[in-house]
Amino acid sequence: MTDRRPVYTPYPPRVPHIPHGAVPVREPAGPGAGPRRPRPPKRKRRRLKKSVKRFFWIVGTLIFLSVARPWHWFAGPSCRTAVAAGDTLPAAPKPLNQILSNADSELPEAVKFDRAVLAFMRKWELTGASLAIMKDGNLIYAKGYGWADREDGEPMEVRHILRIASLSKLITATAVMKLWEEGKLRLEDRVFGRKGLLGDDRFCRYTDKRLEQVTVEQLLRHRGGFTVRAGDPMFDWQIVERVLQRQPPYSTDDYVEYAVRSGLGYRPGTRTYYSNLGYVVLSKVIEKVSGLPYERYVQDNILAPAGCFDMHIGRSRHADKFPNEVRYYETKEAEAVPACDGTGAMVPKSDGGNDIQGLSGAGGWVASPTELLKFVAAIDGDPSRMDILHRSTVRRMTQEVKGELPIGWMHAYADGTWSRTGTMAGTNALLRKQSNGYVWVFVTNTSSWKGSRFHTHIGAMLRQAFGKVTEWPEKDMFEADSLMGEVGN
Repeated sequence: MTDRRPVYTPYPPRVPHIPHGAVPVREPAGPGAGPRRPRPPKRKRRRLKKSVKRFFWIVGTLIFLSVARPWHWFAGPSCRTAVAAGDTLPAAPKPLNQILSNADSELPEAVKFDRAVLAFMRKWELTGASLAIMKDGNLIYAKGYGWADREDGEPMEVRHILRIASLSKLITATAVMKLWEEGKLRLEDRVFGRKGLLGDDRFCRYTDKRLEQVTVEQLLRHRGGFTVRAGDPMFDWQIVERVLQRQPPYSTDDYVEYAVRSGLGYRPGTRTYYSNLGYVVLSKVIEKVSGLPYERYVQDNILAPAGCFDMHIGRSRHADKFPNEVRYYETKEAEAVPACDGTGAMVPKSDGGNDIQGLSGAGGWVASPTELLKFVAAIDGDPSRMDILHRSTVRRMTQEVKGELPIGWMHAYADGTWSRTGTMAGTNALLRKQSNGYVWVFVTNTSSWKGSRFHTHIGAMLRQAFGKVTEWPEKDMFEADSLMGEVGN
């Protein structure tokens, strides 16, 4: 029997014909449903350009960061507490020189050593002096001798800070080399001229075209072309006045302007001629490259990482000194000079005659020998303590080059003996790193009629005094600051 049922064929659904331009009408969805509204024609979505999207993404991210400050989520409890208390930063560690005292170095082994120092001071009529000694990265001795302020009856203590004169140049050179390590300048960079680091209009008013050859390294090595044939402008403001045609006080910018307008004494790089002015120019280079005032950059990026918190650019007048700074004394023969502030007053060189703030990176720092040794321990390449400079940078600074001065140091010999001296009215300072592992700093608050030659007498005295100590005790007073924790100054 044949099945007569129709065979189902899956034809596609019939699509009704819609005239061109007409809008189709949907069939009712079910019984009683009315006709559906026609679907509006689809609009083309406008897409934002990638550059516009990127702009809004960056703006949104910046707003989020400024409000949420997510970096504090990962900070330690002390940081989070500080932010919650109103963005007050934790107190800086107390300076080491303000933790130690002379009593910490009252050692039976050093009695004869102290006698030798005191005899030397009597011979040369030194009012006061401060000494610190380091051995193999450990601070083993720190003591003050004589008077910090004889008029006020204040004995010299470890806590006192003194002018260190040209020892300041070692600090400045370290700051320059740090910027070099970070790629923010090159040692062969030209300093002056429109394409130089100091290409400001104010520093381009010169006639001596040789200035355009001066490089950063030449200034570091005292080969930049500056001389003192007419006198040292950093210790005789009247020389500056004649060139600038205006009276003091002078800023660092004023001294740099004097440098370019007065010209050079020789072609840069052809000879070595010690120059304070060259290091004042380097102080300005540090400001220009870092975008910070010289003192602030050095304190934040050089001294604080080295653990030094009581080093500052000093002031010219005794009345403006720091609370724990000493009084300065000169020889009986010293004569008064016109005050460096241009008031016309006749004053001692050590009390208003020399422009300490103007010297800045050439000779303006005040410090204690204790913190100076902590600074040296951070730039000596000795693995016993972490350095703030790479070891290769330390080698470059202390490489012995015939006919040239080392970078920052005054003498650097292949056997590892390095030294740095400093002299001005009211101050003599000597820093020496010996090849046998001893490093020491000796600073006075009294100048000598011997001037810069007085350092040889200091060195000879300390060699003799060291010979009177059979064995120094094994200790490290650098660790004293870690025991104090973070406390206020």
